[in-house]
Amino acid sequence: MKLSVSDPKTGGDFFLINEEPTFDRHFFTRDKDNKYFSIVWNRGEKQTINIDGEDHDFMPRTVLPLMFNQSFTLEDSTAVTAWQFNREFYCIVDHDSEVSCVGFLFAAGDQSFVPLDEATHQKMEWLLNLFIAEFKTKDTIQREMLTVLLKRLIIDITKLARTTYIPEVKEQPEQFDIVRQFNLLVEYNFRKEHSVQFYADQLNKSPKTLANIFPKYNQKPPLQIIQHRIILEAKRLLTYTEKTVKEVTYELGFEDPAYFATFFKRTTGQSPVEFRKMKLPAMEGK
Repeated sequence: MKLSVSDPKTGGDFFLINEEPTFDRHFFTRDKDNKYFSIVWNRGEKQTINIDGEDHDFMPRTVLPLMFNQSFTLEDSTAVTAWQFNREFYCIVDHDSEVSCVGFLFAAGDQSFVPLDEATHQKMEWLLNLFIAEFKTKDTIQREMLTVLLKRLIIDITKLARTTYIPEVKEQPEQFDIVRQFNLLVEYNFRKEHSVQFYADQLNKSPKTLANIFPKYNQKPPLQIIQHRIILEAKRLLTYTEKTVKEVTYELGFEDPAYFATFFKRTTGQSPVEFRKMKLPAMEGK
């Protein structure tokens, strides 16, 4: 089942995909013009999900938020329910004061698999039924009702993700907002800005202050977050596009292809050329 609502005036799209046998997404190829955020809920058994060329265990009763520029395939798409929306339908940045998920739930970096406790699992089932009913109700307040439900869904998952990934600390909540703002700034600027100093200046903090905040929330050091985002994008470009290593180098803000190749190999254990050759056979069948 695939239900959808589209607004031709704003370009807003919202989809509900449930137990579809062909559900996947390849942002850098066929879907590159459609920037959809995804919330994927595994309602079946443990399975494998491939995200940007890497396999991950997708456990039962687990939700996975995915950025609009991530490609993925599922071992068994009939066992999942997914919501997809673009920023024209609901901009999580503009509404961050409502849902507080930017730079945390939707952030580049390690995947945030959110296991559902029994209460949240039951609530998700209840919300799913409400979503289905609203998608099928064509009236003047349909979009408003779907937006309310989407906000409720994001808020509930964000709260659960915080209890999963963020330990209880007695620090001021503003410090966690700094982490989220840093992640968002990296997403917008990583192609040009590679130094912690740049992001510290944007946040009116010193690099040392950032370095002291991030461990409190089980976060990687700021420099590792920046470098991880660069490598992730490099892998995507090498896997899903035909751009040369030199073109990838310049697109990611490096001036010297040799330096970029060294940076890539130091982080991944392979040169860009070696990485592409390894990924090419796997992608030929996509």
